[in-house]
Amino acid sequence: MTQNPDMSTPEGDQPLEDRVNNRSMRPDSAAFKAFMAANWAPSQDEGTTRMASADFAAARRAKLSARFPGERLVIPAGPLKVRSNDTDYRFRPHSGFAHMTGLGLDLEPEAVLVMEPVEAGQGELGSGHLPTLYFRPMAGRDSEEFYSNARTGEFWIGERHTLESLAALTGLPTAHMDLALEDAITENAGHAAFNGISIRLVREVDQTVDAVVDTSRINTGITDLEATDAADGELTEALSELRLVKDAWEIEQMRAAVAATANGFDDVVRALPRAVQHKRGERVIEGAFFARAREEGNDLGYETIAASGNHATVLHWIRNDGQVNDGELLLVDAGVEADSLYTADITRTVPVNGTFSEVQARVYQAVLDAADAAFDIVKPGITFRTVHETALKVLAERLHAWGLLPVSVEEAISPAGQQHRRWMPHGTSHHLGLDVHDCAQARQALYQDGILEPGMVFTIEPGLYFKAEDLAVPAEYRGIGVRIEDDILVTEAGAERLSADVPRTVAEVEAWMARING
Repeated sequence: MTQNPDMSTPEGDQPLEDRVNNRSMRPDSAAFKAFMAANWAPSQDEGTTRMASADFAAARRAKLSARFPGERLVIPAGPLKVRSNDTDYRFRPHSGFAHMTGLGLDLEPEAVLVMEPVEAGQGELGSGHLPTLYFRPMAGRDSEEFYSNARTGEFWIGERHTLESLAALTGLPTAHMDLALEDAITENAGHAAFNGISIRLVREVDQTVDAVVDTSRINTGITDLEATDAADGELTEALSELRLVKDAWEIEQMRAAVAATANGFDDVVRALPRAVQHKRGERVIEGAFFARAREEGNDLGYETIAASGNHATVLHWIRNDGQVNDGELLLVDAGVEADSLYTADITRTVPVNGTFSEVQARVYQAVLDAADAAFDIVKPGITFRTVHETALKVLAERLHAWGLLPVSVEEAISPAGQQHRRWMPHGTSHHLGLDVHDCAQARQALYQDGILEPGMVFTIEPGLYFKAEDLAVPAEYRGIGVRIEDDILVTEAGAERLSADVPRTVAEVEAWMARING
């Protein structure tokens, strides 16, 4: 038996990558192909309405352009990701791509935004760049791809955009990526010293695009990987920093995400009686919120934390396979991601039976007081770090009053101390938007040490976590975890708690639960 030189399988054997199609038993005759290619109505993409986000996205691109004059900017959406064999996760584009194009939902995997440098003032909105959105448009309904490709064919996955419809939707020039993307990335690329155009790329989003850029650099004699990695990193950094202050459209999306999340928390309380009866009650809670996320939004903004009892002391508990028991506290950290991909991030801790015990209320009130103290100081001009420090001081004072701190409050909150962080180990705040931990690649000088400005959106989320195995606290505290998290908008006058409609105080939480479940 002869061997195929390109495969380890015998000549004539079916290639591995094609075997996944065996299950469909799709006919391959010329008659079938001719029949499938005929008698389809044309695509109805006329009159596509321009997205409300389009003008805002154009303004964001102009700001990005100002940071990198004369350089080509390559921002991929990212490809589909395999979940299992031939099934993919629902597509979600890279957040930098979504921010620069205004596209949300699951539109156009593998798309790439290329911003081409032009003379200053000659680009979009008077900037120094002209953008083009490269993607793979809908194949004609008379093409084989239309019915034969289960990953991209419209017959299998539903309607796809044409070049014209996506251009009308986004306000961006569009082009077929298979025909024009590689040339758009590599044309005239090279050392600026030799009149070449330098490229900056958002790396590790799409390996195919990484390879095109890397090959172009090698072919034009650019071999200093440390320098190119730094240049690419500065583009990623800039995309993150441009999201620190939200525009009016983004704030509207945040309000919608918060409103849907508030409805999800009502669903969580409503599901509690069934959760108590189920051996994996945390999953009942998780499922109730997920249903709301899919009904009102695109998806979850992140994996829901549904943590009862001692699980509430595990900061990133997403296994959610535990019981929900009478007498415990249930900590739920969850957020709905809107169709625009902007997400809320809210945490509430509730008594499973509807009433806080004395010690549960004591811990809860301490966390609430810390959250309120932090909120009260929020205004333009203070540092982001101050919000964190304010909340932690309140918690340190309570821990000391309860006799839990081994040192004074002053020593604990000093850089050389920090003993109170045993029970409050995480930061009090993080920026929020397209990512639940938004702007994560921003420089520390603009993030933790940054000055608050109107339009910033972030969380305030202090907590206290006393693990059941923690012998440094009295037994009455062990197994209690409390976190209260709200979404905050900085305004000209101070701050607005976007999530204020979700009950927060001990009395409000108990009344809320009684109202929903009687």
